[in-house]
Amino acid sequence: MPEYIDIHSHISFPEFDEDREAMMGQMKEKNIWAIDVGVDFDNSKKASENANANQGIFASAGLHPTDGGIEDFDAAVYKDLFANPKVVAVGECGLDYFRGAQSQISNLKTKNYKEKQIENFTRQAELALELDKPLMIHCRDAYVDLLEILRSYSKTHGSKLRGNMHFFAGNWKEAKEFLDLGFTLSFTGVVTFARDYDEVIKNAPIDMIMAETDSPFVAPAPRRGKRNEPIYVAEVVKKIAQIRGEDEDKIKDRILKNSLKMFALKS
Repeated sequence: MPEYIDIHSHISFPEFDEDREAMMGQMKEKNIWAIDVGVDFDNSKKASENANANQGIFASAGLHPTDGGIEDFDAAVYKDLFANPKVVAVGECGLDYFRGAQSQISNLKTKNYKEKQIENFTRQAELALELDKPLMIHCRDAYVDLLEILRSYSKTHGSKLRGNMHFFAGNWKEAKEFLDLGFTLSFTGVVTFARDYDEVIKNAPIDMIMAETDSPFVAPAPRRGKRNEPIYVAEVVKKIAQIRGEDEDKIKDRILKNSLKMFALKS
């Protein structure tokens, strides 16, 4: 079993093209696993191939909400990627009204960007139900609409639709609503230098928390401004323990178990 699992990274992004193998070698030395999260079909395919070729690397396949103005989510096409057992989640999917308003609206001829994002997210939720896979959810400035969709699925499917709120940045009231629906929360290196997340981290049940890097983005202190990497997930776990005022080894063990369970990861 690994020491840590970075449940959300983008190892197949171009930022790692020059030294990807060396970076994954460091991960192997430190016994760190990671989920390489796709943001569109081509990137999801690369993530699947990367996972297939490397022990301790897994993949998630989906369409990021801010790519939805260019690409319609075609479940039949993405479904083929899940023939690889190391593709363990659907996403990165969700709603992003912050970037969506800026980057998508010019690409949409017949639907506004919110309707398009909701349509793509719903298609991915249906695929997750069909495949019995968790969702890897991205949400920014769209908690109300996302909660409405998830509550609707909860009424019709109970707890069958499950998943994780990646890079959760909402308040405790919003967090509790996702937790009550059975969705977990994950936190990035931002928690090492911003105090906005402390209330949620302190109050959320520890069995509903996971750690991620979102690399190559948002490196933890003192590496801010530099390229982030999955090995720095250890800094996130350490800070979560500090914020909660609990033993780091116990928090590390619990977060590891949460990650293994949510994504059914096996060596």
